[in-house]
Amino acid sequence: MPIHPAPHHSFDRDIIDRLRQDGIDRKKGEEQLFSSYAYFIEQARHNFSFSEDEAFNIYADTILAAISQITGGSFEERSSLKTWLHQIFHNKCVDLVRKKATNKNSVNRAMSIPDRLLQMADTAKSVIQQMMEKTDRELIKQKLREIGENCRQLLMQWAEGYSDREIAEAMAYKTADVVKTSRLRCLDKLRQSYKNT
Repeated sequence: MPIHPAPHHSFDRDIIDRLRQDGIDRKKGEEQLFSSYAYFIEQARHNFSFSEDEAFNIYADTILAAISQITGGSFEERSSLKTWLHQIFHNKCVDLVRKKATNKNSVNRAMSIPDRLLQMADTAKSVIQQMMEKTDRELIKQKLREIGENCRQLLMQWAEGYSDREIAEAMAYKTADVVKTSRLRCLDKLRQSYKNT
């Protein structure tokens, strides 16, 4: 198990300051935050016996929640970023363990496009469920247009069953991991857009 030195205060400050900027600085802050604590994914796989996808989705969900709180000014900086993030992450892991325990009797069905859309970070799930329940295709199309062409294309390809690697090649992303984080960011945009309906 690699030992990760606790980031010092100026490291935290640097990320927080970048996240509160716009444009390229914010993007750098997001990437820095995401990559600095990505080892949490492996810890969750080891501690909770999660699949790589489950652990990744919880981690991405944690990062999205953290970015939202930092940019919204509700992170009070009483503890280090690492301690605070780990707490959010741990709580989300426990939530998933509880949910899996209650869903043990559910039957797996063949995967259709709506089923694929339901396999995502918890923050976005309820939005897609509501959209699918309403089966308002026009609303879905409108919301996908609102979040921008890049996000629309990425989510449509993902919903059609293309892998992150295939999407990376088709849309000229650097790696499959970049596609994963971009997809989660797009899903969050979709959730926000749907909230405002």
